[in-house]
Amino acid sequence: MDHKQKELLKKVLVILIPVVLVIIVLASSIVVVDAGHTGVVVTLGSVNEGVLEEGVHLKIPFVQKVVKINNRITKLEVATEAFSKDLQTVSTTLAINYRVDSEMSYSIYKNIGSSYEDVLMAPAVNEVLKAITAKYTAEESVTNRSLISEGLVKGLNDKLNAAGLYITDVNIINFDFSDAFITAIEEKQVAQQQLLKAETEKQTAITNAEAEAESVRIKAEAQAEANKILSQSLTDEIIDYNKVEKWNGELPMVTGDADPFISLEGLQDDEDDKKGN
Repeated sequence: MDHKQKELLKKVLVILIPVVLVIIVLASSIVVVDAGHTGVVVTLGSVNEGVLEEGVHLKIPFVQKVVKINNRITKLEVATEAFSKDLQTVSTTLAINYRVDSEMSYSIYKNIGSSYEDVLMAPAVNEVLKAITAKYTAEESVTNRSLISEGLVKGLNDKLNAAGLYITDVNIINFDFSDAFITAIEEKQVAQQQLLKAETEKQTAITNAEAEAESVRIKAEAQAEANKILSQSLTDEIIDYNKVEKWNGELPMVTGDADPFISLEGLQDDEDDKKGN
């Protein structure tokens, strides 16, 4: 490289270096806060009060930095254990939806830093969950999930709102119990199902028996009523008429005061004897 080239290179560097420095300074002076976030300004390690809203902002290069805090609803899963009212161990996995209050982002970062989930939320979840599950037996915990979820939302908000953390929802992903307890629950359910089946069959038998008895009663009453009507309709004339209708043409062999059909066989024999004489 000759002397002229060296001189040219120096001139280029003299111009280029300041330009690069200016670009670096400008780049360090501009910060973009994304949507759903706030920016916490830290000046030489000291957290400034207040936050930067979403958009483009200026800061002092190399002196200030901006920490972005997510203020959108965020999901946190916590696996923990507690004891039920009947002293059963309840292993629980919770899905917690929460958000950071934008106006208190600087306070959270200043007092806790970015690890507020581990420092604040996880201990609060354990404490509130233990207090709530202690009110229910293990079996009641399963059947009262919605009440436990509601209790967790209220209890966590009571503990965390002052710090700028707001719980919007708590979902219980699962409850796990010891194998012995699960077996006992299954046996109890089987016994209840068998008892219900036996009671159903018994009630069905009772219902059928009552229906049969009612049917017999109705038939007996109907027959009695028919007999009564028939008895009331049988006059002496009708009885005599029925006897005539059923007569086979043979003369009756006996006479009696109650029967209008007298025996004529003897009379016929007497008549024959007279003719013979």
